[in-house]
Amino acid sequence: MKSHFFSTLLSGAVLVASLLNTSAAEPEPGFKKMFNGKNLKGWNGDPELWSVKDGAIMGRTTQEHPAKGNTFLIWTKGEPGDFEMRASFRITPNNTAGFANSGIQYRSKVLDPAKWVVGGYQADMEAGPTYSGILYEERMTRGIMAGRGEKVLWDKDGKKHVTGSLGKSEDIQAAIKKEDWNDYIIIANGNHLQHFINGHPTVDVTDECEAKAAKSGVIALQLHAGQPMTVEFKNLRIKQ
Repeated sequence: MKSHFFSTLLSGAVLVASLLNTSAAEPEPGFKKMFNGKNLKGWNGDPELWSVKDGAIMGRTTQEHPAKGNTFLIWTKGEPGDFEMRASFRITPNNTAGFANSGIQYRSKVLDPAKWVVGGYQADMEAGPTYSGILYEERMTRGIMAGRGEKVLWDKDGKKHVTGSLGKSEDIQAAIKKEDWNDYIIIANGNHLQHFINGHPTVDVTDECEAKAAKSGVIALQLHAGQPMTVEFKNLRIKQ
């Protein structure tokens, strides 16, 4: 009797675990997968620096294979305009300085296909205490478009106005897990851009500068030049 009971209990536990794993593997209603969890089909980047390990995209630089400049893994399945993207990331410095920097490019342009160079809006992330969650404009003229915790308006003349606060930068940082998995959400709707990490809003930007605002473009994952580091991404999905 006890044997049958524990056998039934074990079978039930296995079934629940299976259902949970299946549920976790499937995107939410309205979203589609951007990564199959097995290989880099649908993505284009330097094969010496990008690979798949344990169901995650991994970008890794070493002393033997450094990134000579910021390089990117480019999603080849579209150039979204209005969308919500969700992903999990983990970033690890493999050096004594604690340096590791990456980001998710969106509404961006491929500037040098041969070297996988991309420029445009970037949802930043790093191993340090300052930049994860900010909006940075990679290889363009505006640089940091919104610091962490800022609500910002870029006016038609290209001037930045901080119009409000989403919270203290150090409080947002406290909710980011060091060298562990964190959830990133990017929402682009018209000229309104929002970033969230682990459910916390990090920036809220309205870009009214018609001369510089991007309406659509590629999505790409950054591997920053510099000291050896690793960045990983999983559960990438998008709703347009």
